[in-house]
Amino acid sequence: ARENSFLRERFAAELGFPTILGGSASLDQALSQLEKVALTEATVLLLGESGTGKELFARALHHLSGRRGGPFFAINCAAIPETLLENELFGHEKGPYTGAGATKRGKMEMADGGTLFLDEIGDLSPALQGKILRVIEERCFERVGGTETRSVDLRLVAATNRDLKALAA
Repeated sequence: ARENSFLRERFAAELGFPTILGGSASLDQALSQLEKVALTEATVLLLGESGTGKELFARALHHLSGRRGGPFFAINCAAIPETLLENELFGHEKGPYTGAGATKRGKMEMADGGTLFLDEIGDLSPALQGKILRVIEERCFERVGGTETRSVDLRLVAATNRDLKALAA
C-alpha cells in the first residue's frame, strides 16, 4: 500500500496532474469520455458521490485540454458561505461593503485562459446559479459592487453529489 501511494504521488508529480488508476469497465468508459470532452470547450458537469474523485477528473480534464498552460482553480461551493462565495468567484470593487478597502479580482477573472472547477454546485442558491449561468452563456460578469461588465475566457467544470433533476422538479 505504501509503495502504491508513493508511485501514485511520483507519477502525478512527473505528469503534473493526478493519476486516475483503476480496472473497472465503468471507469474505463468514464476515462474515455473524459479524453473526448477534454478536446472540446464544453462546460462539464461531473456527477458522483462524495469521495469518488470528481476533482481528480476535473484536474485531468484541464491537463488534457488546450487550456493546460492556463491556471486551474478549484472551489468547494459547500464550504464557503454564499455571501463570501460570490465575492470569491466574482471579486469586488473598492467599497461595496465594510472591509472592502481595495479592488479584488475573483476566481472567475483569475482563471482567465484556464479552468475553474466548482465543486458541490448543487448547494448554491438559484440566484448565484443564475450569475454562474450568465458566465457560461455569455462569458461575462460584474464584480460585486461593480458596474463594468468583464469578459472572461475560461472553462467551467462543475460537480455535485446531489440529484439535480430531482431538485429542479
